[in-house]
Amino acid sequence: MEIIFLGTSSAIPTKHRNHASIALKAFGEILLFDCGEGTQRQMAHLKLSPMKIKKIFISHLHGDHILGLPGIIQSMGFRGRTEPLDIYGPPGILNLEEVIRNFGYFSLNFEITFNEVEDGIVIDHTEYKIECIQTQHNVPNFSYSIIEKKKPKFLKDKAIELGIEPGPDFSKLHDGIPVKIGNKTINPEQVLGKSRSGIKIVYSGDTRPCDALVYLAKGADILIHESTFGDEDQIKAVENWHSTAKEAAEVAKKAEVKKLILTHISTRYKQSNHLKKTAQKIFENTVISKDFMVLKVNSHGN
Repeated sequence: MEIIFLGTSSAIPTKHRNHASIALKAFGEILLFDCGEGTQRQMAHLKLSPMKIKKIFISHLHGDHILGLPGIIQSMGFRGRTEPLDIYGPPGILNLEEVIRNFGYFSLNFEITFNEVEDGIVIDHTEYKIECIQTQHNVPNFSYSIIEKKKPKFLKDKAIELGIEPGPDFSKLHDGIPVKIGNKTINPEQVLGKSRSGIKIVYSGDTRPCDALVYLAKGADILIHESTFGDEDQIKAVENWHSTAKEAAEVAKKAEVKKLILTHISTRYKQSNHLKKTAQKIFENTVISKDFMVLKVNSHGN
């Protein structure tokens, strides 16, 4: 599993920071969170193919988080994509669909489904679950959590003891399917260990610090939290419905996450190391993101 930071700036891009976008390379696909202008070019730098994106999740409808969508969708069409694409976002995303479909002259030969999200489960896949919750910005913003579904450990010796031969029946039981051995039915719970928690990653989008995000991020392995401003600009953070590095650290501490990554950095800071140092006074395991940063995340127990 890899978290790839494609854009880490706030409203205006800089020479070193592009508009907001994060790719999660996992579960045999690429999940894209926000798609600021220039996202597909950032992907080209890292040799990531947009054709492998199956789902895009938009936190909110400010331009620095969505203006890359028309370009990346048109490029998919030029490359001959046929696989469906699912796009999720806050109320209003359906209006964006009409704009994108009528933006310039081009043709699409693949299906795009736009989905409005609300608090709760967005996707319940066999390998992962994605949930969202509305947080506090000056337009509707949804923060997302990605939770890996990790199967319990398969107790091979116990299975053999019960008369099960290694092979397809092992896989069935590990997938939660009972098997018959003669007149006996072996249930999965007889050969599976305790339940195991998988990796949990949370992305804030743009928000003021709030209880909703603390709730969503509870116990997360990684919290990616916007940190638009430093303490010296606390008033601007409040006025513009953003967070400071200190506030992001306070959310991380309350949520008892394992690692905090600061992103969405204002262009006013030529050097951003002081944001990290401020956050580390409250939450030590803090890093500050930069464009093209790749973070490898291992599943629990590996």
